[in-house]
Amino acid sequence: MREAAASQTATRWVLRVLVVGYLFLLVIWPVVLVARETFADGLAPVIDALRQPEVIFAFQLTLSAAFWAVVINTIFGVGISLLLVRYTFPGRRTLNALVDLPLAVSPIVVGLSLVLVYSGRTGWLGGSLEQAGLQIIYAPPGIILATAFVSMPLVIREVMPVLQEIGTEQEQAARSLGASALQTFARITLPAIRWALLYGVVLSLARSLGEFGAVKIVSGGVAMRTQTATLLVEERYQQFGVENSIIAYTAAFILALIAVVALVVVSSFQPQKGTRR
Repeated sequence: MREAAASQTATRWVLRVLVVGYLFLLVIWPVVLVARETFADGLAPVIDALRQPEVIFAFQLTLSAAFWAVVINTIFGVGISLLLVRYTFPGRRTLNALVDLPLAVSPIVVGLSLVLVYSGRTGWLGGSLEQAGLQIIYAPPGIILATAFVSMPLVIREVMPVLQEIGTEQEQAARSLGASALQTFARITLPAIRWALLYGVVLSLARSLGEFGAVKIVSGGVAMRTQTATLLVEERYQQFGVENSIIAYTAAFILALIAVVALVVVSSFQPQKGTRR
């Protein structure tokens, strides 16, 4: 018995070391290297880089696109989650499979698809939209659409398991007492899914901030017009000069920092299973 217990303990420690080593080599070490390169010459060059008009504009555009993408994914994510969990209808399995499509398809394909649909010259809807005064491709709306598409499943896949776990008993009881659908959602469903929804929103935000492929296709990456922070990193990293390198590393570090801080804060406040707040 003691030998079996010792063997299990050793196996657990080996697995922990392998997992930690894997995460260190794949995630932690690259982020640490970016941070080291960012502050290699001190804090002053980083501050100067953050004051550049191109950097300020790129982050403003990135945050704006991420904000609207998260809003879109939150509203439709909760709606789709309720539809898939609470209702049975023809095509339900197909819709459930399509939810994961953005995770399976390359972002480059997503961007190209949006261009084929919304481009003003060759797109199916682009000409009509431009006649109405709306430009989608090579404009902020296209960036928002691309960002929302690639981050769409994150809210849904966090909310659906919680909806399945809580069941429908409390919702049915509220309706039997005369509560409307909106009142039931606001007082019963939303409080029950709030942590899953918040975590999904944070994941969606982190994914939106770091999107590159689809945004590159639909935006064109024009500085001070349609260049997001990730496109700025790519452009400056490929150019020569110390200043360009500092700007690239600084922008990459800020993007990583925002995502890590958001995840740490939400994970710190998220209650453990079996506890309530």
